[in-house]
Amino acid sequence: MKKRVLLAGAALAAMTVAGAMTVSAEEDLITVGFAQVGHESDWRTASTQSCQDVFTAENGYELVFVDCDNDSAVQLEAVRNFIEQDVDYIIIDPIVSTGWDTVLTECEDAGIPVIVIDRTIDDSDKYVSWVGSNFKTEGLAAGEWLKAYADAKGIEELNILVIEGSTGASATIGRTEGFKEIADKYGWTILDSQTGDFTQDGGQEVMESYCKSYEGQFNVVVCQNDNEAFGAMDAMTAAGVSYGVDGDVILISFDACTAGLQYVQAGDINADFECNPLAAPFVEEVIQQLEAGEEPEKEVYMEEHWFVYDDTVPSITVDGTEMEMTVVTDEIVEAQY
Repeated sequence: MKKRVLLAGAALAAMTVAGAMTVSAEEDLITVGFAQVGHESDWRTASTQSCQDVFTAENGYELVFVDCDNDSAVQLEAVRNFIEQDVDYIIIDPIVSTGWDTVLTECEDAGIPVIVIDRTIDDSDKYVSWVGSNFKTEGLAAGEWLKAYADAKGIEELNILVIEGSTGASATIGRTEGFKEIADKYGWTILDSQTGDFTQDGGQEVMESYCKSYEGQFNVVVCQNDNEAFGAMDAMTAAGVSYGVDGDVILISFDACTAGLQYVQAGDINADFECNPLAAPFVEEVIQQLEAGEEPEKEVYMEEHWFVYDDTVPSITVDGTEMEMTVVTDEIVEAQY
């Protein structure tokens, strides 16, 4: 293993090592470079914290962390800097799903295993494992729940507005495809679908525009993460549009962060479909398998849950699999990330 990690170049100025600018001199630490998407959401903060909690000196690691601030060029540069530093492993949460083959080939040539988390890479398979969620399944689940919920409430016509995540992100692509598949299946009308870039400000801006352009025409809003939902709620409140369990608009979200579940419990968000951000323990397992000379699984899916305000719809069926809907309680909120 490396005795130390050398930090050089302007692009490394923003790097932190396990939360502090310190470099270990111990021979046995495994050095891990992590190129994170950014800090745009509560989910992303939890994802980063998970890695910082697991990859510590106490656990035998030295973490070199780069917040790429949603800039693909910065992320590619970060990975190349990891190669120059000769780290032992590289973790990438890809901002976009394409444009990776060249730099992953460089990692392969350098003999550095790459582990991809959360979002996927579509134009290269030169990584040892991907750890994350099935985004299309999340979208399918949201659609099937909406169908069952509308039937239970006697709602015959659904006119839907979608606030998408960041353009080109696999989470956006999967959730959009999955939900649209169900919408097409049941003949629903998707009035509009625009990106809110996975941010609260983005969600609010898009929803403000929707409230003006589609006033009185919509009864469902689908936000592709909690922060967008928070912004959409602010915009609908300002526009006098009621939402949630007792409102005129059904509000669906994804991620299921603590604040998101609090809004579900309060009845402001009808349903929230979890995307587990705590990938680091699964990544560490992959690294330990590689250290032991074992071959890890190419795809590692994390356990996730679907959360609702009440038991109007106790379960749904997605691709032939029955999935439980979990009613949010104080205990669930307390245990969430």
